[in-house]
Amino acid sequence: MSRAIRVVIVDDSALMREMLKDMLAREPAIEVVGVARDPFEAREIIKATNPDVITLDVEMPKMDGLSFLEKIMTLRPTPVIMISTLTQEGSDAAIRALELGAVDCLAKPGSADGKGFEQTGRELVSKIMVAATARLSMRRPAAAVAPLPRPRRAETGNRLIAIGASTGGVERIRDVLAVLPADCPPIVITQHMGPSYVPSFAARLDRMSAPNVQVASHGARLAQGVVFIAPGDRHLAIARDGLGLVCHIQDSPAVSGHRPSVDVLFGSVAKAAGPNAVGVILSGMGRDGAIGLKAMRDAGAHTIGEQESSCVVYGMPRAAREGGAVAVELSLAQIPAEMMRAYDAIGDRPRGS
Repeated sequence: MSRAIRVVIVDDSALMREMLKDMLAREPAIEVVGVARDPFEAREIIKATNPDVITLDVEMPKMDGLSFLEKIMTLRPTPVIMISTLTQEGSDAAIRALELGAVDCLAKPGSADGKGFEQTGRELVSKIMVAATARLSMRRPAAAVAPLPRPRRAETGNRLIAIGASTGGVERIRDVLAVLPADCPPIVITQHMGPSYVPSFAARLDRMSAPNVQVASHGARLAQGVVFIAPGDRHLAIARDGLGLVCHIQDSPAVSGHRPSVDVLFGSVAKAAGPNAVGVILSGMGRDGAIGLKAMRDAGAHTIGEQESSCVVYGMPRAAREGGAVAVELSLAQIPAEMMRAYDAIGDRPRGS
């Protein structure tokens, strides 16, 4: 956008409000148009200023941040970045906020000086820039959806589904897994997310869906009914041994600007599984995953991209489509059935070494 991005800061701590305001004052492309100590004060400021992005504390008096977020997304959808503490409770709340429609979350800085403060400021600016481009719609009650049919059982463990996502991915991954049967195909996922949030993300998905959802560990073997999520600070890759497919966790540098990287996951799947895989790229900012998904398609895998109309940020799927990586582009609601159809259509062709 040509004008400055208008931001409202909502936090019950006067110190935190000043810290956040100071961080953003250094960026000419951002204008803080209001600060509020609680949701009631914020409501009036938001009405008066019509901000492009809101930063919202999780824990506040009078009304907690999650309740206020739900009202925003129901009545006046606006890109929101949640500011949470680096605690288990804070991580759980941040994941819930992302499910409710928050665009992103950020850990509160530990102090007002030092490299930590500078790093938090850079991250906040970057997240606001992305949030300002997000496409949001009114939240509606979720309709009851019957689970998809059980997949045809694999005999040799060569088939899998790989999913990559970033901004907007948390609620999309939740919605995809929610309709899968308990003995779903082996699934591996890379979602751009900080390491403090991944355990809460996996645990919440495990509670809310029929398959078993875990944070991937080195050497873990892929199996039907198990979903592996990449750790938040390391790459997830897939390798093959004599018994089938296994997770490889890598500490190598960032790829496509990210660690974990969707390109790393997809590229490894192309090599390990070839035509025995299905690749899915969901909402996200940037280009991560486009090269890896193209490698999967070139290796004979079926590849699916989320179409623009259902994305929060149509960045990664667009880059993949424009690069020739996407065989079919569908809305989010259509993707789970297409994943399962394509998985069953693979057969179970053995791969040579």
